[in-house]
Amino acid sequence: MSICIYLDESGDLGWKFDAPYRYGGSSRYLTISCLIAPKEKKDLPKRVIRKMYKKFKWNTKEEKKWSQMSLEEREYFAGRAKNLREKHPDIKYFSMTVKKENVQVHIREDGNKLYNYMIGLLLLEEMSHFSKVDFFPDPRSVKVESGNSMHDYLQTQLWFEKSANTILITTPAESSSNLNVQFADMLSGVIQGHFEDGNSTPWHILASSVNVRHLYFN
Repeated sequence: MSICIYLDESGDLGWKFDAPYRYGGSSRYLTISCLIAPKEKKDLPKRVIRKMYKKFKWNTKEEKKWSQMSLEEREYFAGRAKNLREKHPDIKYFSMTVKKENVQVHIREDGNKLYNYMIGLLLLEEMSHFSKVDFFPDPRSVKVESGNSMHDYLQTQLWFEKSANTILITTPAESSSNLNVQFADMLSGVIQGHFEDGNSTPWHILASSVNVRHLYFN
């Protein structure tokens, strides 16, 4: 059995908390979100995004970012994503949000280790149930100081910690050229907006459809 996973994040890996976010300060939260779909259903989320471009007359030559969307557009996405999940329960949404101000200082020295750790907590168990995983993360810098990539970290954890025979195929994909990564970007926007800005209307629509985990909230 094989599965496709599309990942994107919202927030940043900065640690400047003595100024407001977007006004010289870092985000207080970091959210990683994933769209998980069987290979035979990977085109269904793309249709949601295509319909949004048509409905709202977005420029198809430019990616529509979550930050540029109106509340109406955000609520529409949340509703369509909820409906897709209800019609196809084997399409899943996973998300993890970290409250960055509670992260210990020594961990902040290499934020990518935290990023990789979050992805591992979020996805390793799900990945271990499949013989093959096609993984499409956004192509942000995911190198850790040791030089090990996110792919190597996840594959090693699958084989040695999970005792799974899963083969992981990682293909970084820009959201601007991959509609399913764009779907994941919007998922992370729904959740990050709830925690970071208190813009919670889309979150209330979609919350029951997302497997959500928190890190360093206490």
